[in-house]
Amino acid sequence: GGLKKPDIKFILESAARHAAAPDRETLEPGVVSQVEFMPEYAAQLRQLIKQGVNDPDDFDRPLKGLKIVVDAGNGSGGFFASQVLEPLGADTTGSQFLDPDGRFPNHVPNPEDASAMKSAAQAVKAHGAHLGVIFDTDVDRSGMVDANGLEINKNRLIALLSSIVLADYPGSTIVTDSVTNAGLAQFIAARGGKHLRYKRGYANVISKGVELNNAGEESHLMIETSGHGAMKENFYLDDGAYLAVKIIIAFCKARESGGLNALLEGYTEGAEEREYRLSLPRDAFKEEGAKIVDAFRIFLESKEGWTLEAENYEGWRATIDEGDGNKGWVLIRQSLHDPLLVVNMESDLEGGCQKITDAVTDWLASNPGFAVDYRSMR
Repeated sequence: GGLKKPDIKFILESAARHAAAPDRETLEPGVVSQVEFMPEYAAQLRQLIKQGVNDPDDFDRPLKGLKIVVDAGNGSGGFFASQVLEPLGADTTGSQFLDPDGRFPNHVPNPEDASAMKSAAQAVKAHGAHLGVIFDTDVDRSGMVDANGLEINKNRLIALLSSIVLADYPGSTIVTDSVTNAGLAQFIAARGGKHLRYKRGYANVISKGVELNNAGEESHLMIETSGHGAMKENFYLDDGAYLAVKIIIAFCKARESGGLNALLEGYTEGAEEREYRLSLPRDAFKEEGAKIVDAFRIFLESKEGWTLEAENYEGWRATIDEGDGNKGWVLIRQSLHDPLLVVNMESDLEGGCQKITDAVTDWLASNPGFAVDYRSMR
């Protein structure tokens, strides 16, 4: 999608070699032109929907009869309602916060945020819409809401997009970050795909997909639970509007057979989940975090009923036998950028996360040499 460090290095070194060459060619100064890109971009998105839906009765207005609410959160996504959906026949009545306002007076423009998703879901239900689309500030992330107000973000969004991608590209590897839930892996496998649970950081996730494709392993979707996602067919760009378009097309095709619910059939989530962010000493957080994470692996291997997962690309994650076929999981990892140790967990049982929390807290308390503040877990 974007330029990486090796690309920048190549550009700079190439420019330096050219400047130092004694027989270098003198080039005429370049010409700068101003081009209005947004109309072109919106037209591309409209064409994708036209071709994807391929309505035999009205090719140019395939969304006629659909009511779709857009929540731009006062970021830059308002164009999606007026320049993409409405020209295709959609009724966008009820769309909200379409005008940019850097104070973000209504809610945080973030599809991960509970209040933002609740606001979008309320708008969908209040106006009887078929779908809702919510964007982050710069539209590289999106989330969806169905007609019943079901919030489709995080793991559920990945499941929905995986269902769409695996229908087009059977057997594809879906690359995600490390904190996806257990139900997602089962959902992808049931649809004939392969789930690679990699690292946090959307750049890591997308780069891994590029690496797999270059090595000959088909990977058509790489997406983080934050909503940052990219597709091979879209040149690995993390484009929330593109992903929203893919879902709208799929909804139109599946509308008579159950809509988004049909695409999500078989997807399950645990009864509860938690995340703890534990402070480490700023002057040595890398070393101290690595020491604790390494020790956690030894603890996992000796903990009855806790099984270390086969693949771990950051930190260590274990599956927990909760009895009667119920399972939970716990992951401990270092934050990518901050002096934090992060503990994620999920349980199939009400109260299960507290039991996992208690086990991890007891382990930390039994190791007074660990320089980590775990008071938030108590």
